[in-house]
Amino acid sequence: MLQIALAAQAALAFGGSARAAETDRLTFGKPEPFSYDGLKAFAKALAGKPYQPPAAPDPAIVQKIDYDAHGKIKFKPEHALYGESAGAYPITFMHVGKFFPKTVRMHAVADGQAREILYDPSLFDMPPDSVARGLPPQPSAFAGFWVREAKDQVTDKGDWKTREPFATFLGASYFRAIGGRGQVGMSARGVALFPPPGAAEEFPDFISFWFEPAKTDGDPVTVFALLDGPSLSGAYRFLIHRTAGTLMEIEAEVTMRKEVATLGLAPLTSMYWFSETAKPTLIDWRPEVHDSDGLAMWTGSGERIWRPLNNPPRIMTSTFSDENPRGFGLLQRDRAFDHYEDGVKYQDRPSTWVEPTSDWGKGAVQLVELPTDDEIHDNIVAYWVPDQPARPGATLALAYKLHWADDEPYPTNLGRCVGTRLGRGGQPGLPRPAGVRKFIVEFLGGPLANIPYGETVEPVLWASRGKFSYIYAEAVPSDVKGDWRAQFDLTVEGPEPVEMRCYLKAGGQVLTETWLYQYHPAP
Repeated sequence: MLQIALAAQAALAFGGSARAAETDRLTFGKPEPFSYDGLKAFAKALAGKPYQPPAAPDPAIVQKIDYDAHGKIKFKPEHALYGESAGAYPITFMHVGKFFPKTVRMHAVADGQAREILYDPSLFDMPPDSVARGLPPQPSAFAGFWVREAKDQVTDKGDWKTREPFATFLGASYFRAIGGRGQVGMSARGVALFPPPGAAEEFPDFISFWFEPAKTDGDPVTVFALLDGPSLSGAYRFLIHRTAGTLMEIEAEVTMRKEVATLGLAPLTSMYWFSETAKPTLIDWRPEVHDSDGLAMWTGSGERIWRPLNNPPRIMTSTFSDENPRGFGLLQRDRAFDHYEDGVKYQDRPSTWVEPTSDWGKGAVQLVELPTDDEIHDNIVAYWVPDQPARPGATLALAYKLHWADDEPYPTNLGRCVGTRLGRGGQPGLPRPAGVRKFIVEFLGGPLANIPYGETVEPVLWASRGKFSYIYAEAVPSDVKGDWRAQFDLTVEGPEPVEMRCYLKAGGQVLTETWLYQYHPAP
């Protein structure tokens, strides 16, 4: 009964729509007062109560709505929220299925009043034999939503009803958006929670959303969200701007219900299988497969860092301590189609950059890399871990922007790392020594474009263990100005990972961002 009481309390405290949606072809609950301050207070109070999971429509039916069956269930665009009423960007909804089986409540807000958008199976087109037809109207079978393109824009791809949405919220607290090339790829989520070793990772849910319309296509869509899980509750506000890609301004306040080993804020999730850096022989016909190829960081002290991603032999967590970081992100820097040769357009996947807009204080960017043997698994996670302990009852607030774009929003004026390649160490024509690995780190642009021919460029190197040899830098023999390589061998014994750093300088001037890498020697 407590679960039902909490669901009813949430619905009454923050119900569904007012005048802005009266002309939409939807059914709404009764109006109730709504504000972001009220949502934060409710989330904080909820964290003080025992956790109750959100309602789940009949599991026996939902588990049969697999990937193929779910893809055949289509929301009817004529029923879109703001499809006919005031609001530049219509919102359509997604149905529960095997991989997102829990109810997510939807509400429309206007003039400080909210009403719940009531689920009705007639809102969806379903095949006559769809198992989803057996679900009753309650509990709600809404699982997520799409933010669609502006109503008054018609392109060669059609109008909003035929074009792909530009933002999606679906499954636990996951969401994603398109970048400047019109593609989706990696995802973000509300929080990332990591338990002690040996325990299962926890995935809190966005259990309710509230929408305020964008007045014009130059204004943001406002989305409020209530997050809840066994370890915490939280309130979120998203201002979602349709730009050349997508910009999200995010405020969040989370309150701990119990202690966790790691609380990851502003988390990003992506996929990296292999690239030019390291590819097992004959594993796949394509040259590279990844949604992101590196973690970029702009530290509070101003250092620009590039850390190429790995598909490691075991789960690896890397920690980069910082104070008030200026930003970090998972980027797709390699934009050449012939580096992928795949119609799914990996070269067009968005880069996503986290820009803090509040005082984040001391903490660390953490990068988690998991081994994968296929492209269907998101095996990369990056997030911020505050030094402030996440003890039961503690409340943490933060604000940040998420830039979904082709590149980081504030690129460095230094040379950028554009390639990391590994090979056998030693010199051509001579026996190759055992235990020696050759590294080629390629930098492009910035001050490198102005280096006179013949001037000495010095690689500055560091490794946590091992010995460097055969070190030099040279301009890449190509038509591209400012393209340079650092080349060096590393001799190391044993299979334990080696942390490495490299940048280029000349005459005391730093020429490039700092390349970081975690090298896993062959057993």
